[in-house]
Amino acid sequence: MTLTPITPTFAVASQPAPDAIAALAETGTVLLINNRPDGEEPGQPGDAAEAQAAAGAGLAYRHLPVTGDALNREDVARFRQALREADGPVVAHCRSGTRSLTLWVIGEVLEGHLAAGDVTDVGARHGFDLSGAVRWLRANGEA
Repeated sequence: MTLTPITPTFAVASQPAPDAIAALAETGTVLLINNRPDGEEPGQPGDAAEAQAAAGAGLAYRHLPVTGDALNREDVARFRQALREADGPVVAHCRSGTRSLTLWVIGEVLEGHLAAGDVTDVGARHGFDLSGAVRWLRANGEA
């Protein structure tokens, strides 16, 4: 798992193995958000295994699966609500971290915390291509 801090209380990650999920609790993480649909890729742990690993580590867990092509405002709202409800640091993951960061930056733009023109720079600073987020913002009248 590659963990990329975005803010002091939010990080994105690539797919964690169950033992890596247990280690997140030791970093102070309180919530793990899984943005991958089950069965997206052979060998991925899946929702049930991740929920069990998170519970065993004392982490709250939310399964909020999204795909880039079908991402909508409701997905962003559910993601933002999970972040607001967390009482400490959050790690969101997908296959590489890009989808999770996409959800975050779109939410930041929609809530007025980030200018749409800064999305590409945020991605570049953290090593992610957020061109999909830019396209989504344009297609949805936000850029």
